This record gives sequence, C-alpha cells and structure tokens, in this order.
Amino acid sequence: MSAKFAKFLFCILLFSSQLTSEEYEITVLATNIANFGGVGEWSFSALLESDDESILFDTGFDENTVLHNAKLLGKDLSKVEKVILSHFHGDHTGGLIKLRQTFMLKNPDAFSKVYVAEGFFEQRYDQNGNLKGFIGGFDDVSDFINATEKIGIDFVIIDEHYKIAENLILSGPVERIFEDVVVSPGFYLKKDGKLVDDLLKDDQSLGIKTKKGWYMMSGCGHSGMMNTAHKFQNIENLNIYGAVGGFHLFRSSDKEITDTAESLKDFGLRQLVGGHCTGIHAARKIADVASISRENLSHGAIGTVITKNQKILRSSVE
Repeated sequence: MSAKFAKFLFCILLFSSQLTSEEYEITVLATNIANFGGVGEWSFSALLESDDESILFDTGFDENTVLHNAKLLGKDLSKVEKVILSHFHGDHTGGLIKLRQTFMLKNPDAFSKVYVAEGFFEQRYDQNGNLKGFIGGFDDVSDFINATEKIGIDFVIIDEHYKIAENLILSGPVERIFEDVVVSPGFYLKKDGKLVDDLLKDDQSLGIKTKKGWYMMSGCGHSGMMNTAHKFQNIENLNIYGAVGGFHLFRSSDKEITDTAESLKDFGLRQLVGGHCTGIHAARKIADVASISRENLSHGAIGTVITKNQKILRSSVE
C-alpha cells in the first residue's frame, strides 16, 4: 500500500468515525404515554446517546420516573454527565436531585453539569404572593439551590445560544416574534413589589444538527414552535427537519394549530414526535397540514426511539 493511499484511507476512516460520534440516538424516558411496564406521567425526558457521551434532556416529574423507565429500557444513566433543563417547571426538573444521588457514587461526574437559560432561578409566587417555586419539587428557589450545591451539581446559566457538544446547540432564551405564547399559568414574578405574569423567559430548546437539518427538542415549547424554529434557523440556516418533545398545543384552537403547521411546513418540517403537552389532535393536524407521512408522525411513548438516521422506532400503541 502506498503512503499516499494509506493517508487517504486514514482520512476517510477518521471522517467516517467523526460523523458517527457526532450523531445521536434519542430515547424518550418520560412522557404521558407508557409502554408495557413503563411509568407514564405529565412530564418529559429524553436521553441522547452518541459514541462519545450520553446527555439527558429534562428529568421528569416524579423523582423515580426516569430511573424506572431507564432501567426497564436497559439504559445506563451513570454515563450521563451533562443535563439540559428546558425550563424551571417541576414536571421537567423533578428527577434531577435523585438522579445525581443515585449515580454519583458510580461516576462522580454523573449529572453534575446542568445547563439552564437565564431566568431559571427567579423566584415564582402564586396569585396571593406566596412562594410557589415548583422547581425540582421546591417552592423556595433558595432551598433548591442549597440542595443541589450539597451534592455537587454545577449550573451553567446561558443567555444566548450555546454549543454543549458537537452538533448540539442550546437555543438559550427565545425571542417571541411570531406568536403569543403560553405563559406559566398560576405563577407570577415580583417586579417593584407587584405581581406580574411569568412569561417563562427561561424556556429553551435543543437543536440537534443532522444530515437532514435541525432536529428540534423542546420540553414544553413555551416560547412557541415558530419562534424556536426561527431561532435555530438564525443560528444556522438549515431546514427544521424534525421536532420531538412537548410543544404545549393541547389547548390551542384549530386556527392556532393550523398557523403553526403552515409555518413549520415553510421551515421544512418533515417529522414530528409530539409527546407530553403537544396534544394528539394538534400533532395529527400539524401532520395533515404539513404533509407529514404516517411513518414520520409519532405521539411519543416511553421507549420511543429516533435513530441516528432519523427513523422512528415505536414502543407502544401510539
């Protein structure tokens, strides 16, 4: 073998291995629909696995849900060192502390680095001005901070888009441009001593760069699907090929859903795994308007998988 050909072959193999290591398989670990033996609940969590690392997006509601479902599916969560929290709500942050406590003895870095968007730690209140944090099961945000500090969790607060791994980009706070978005019902902030609506400025999504374009992952999508898609296209002008997670359309009118669907069609949406708060009717209507094929539509269940080449593997009657 000539030296020139050997060098060429080495470059090809290196490039191929880099492509493989930068691609992610996604497994749903918490959402409303459960497979046989799984625990379903009003929450979201998904595991991203590449050849290099495992990353968890959101941690479920009950502290045991993700633990149970991961064990059922044979997923080793001790490998997870980076965690993304989409926003402060307890149905996305409830499992964090238990997950850290469970795996830190096996891997001291397990669940130790947590990425949140600016505004995550703002204290929330109810309509009477009483503490209502809901963050990881705590009403008082300072109690949550103290509990996480004691077990060695380090938070990274971002105020703009942020690359956390190869081909994984966090949106950071999303500008509200195209749509009025779901606020945080029953939650308020205090500004100058007065209660004001919580607009969930800390809501963020994850953009996964694939060969087909962006794959957008949201916990609840409080910032709005159109706004979030726009944010990722501003980061890099790629089609929004797919979307997975909760998108808070279950209470939206048909007109709102249709407007969203038409916009997403223009953004290039070809695949939708709409779990948690998306709503089955909303997901079906988006698929109809955006001409998403049956094999590319899923309502998401515990154990639903999106492969590295963006094929949906269904785990339930969904």
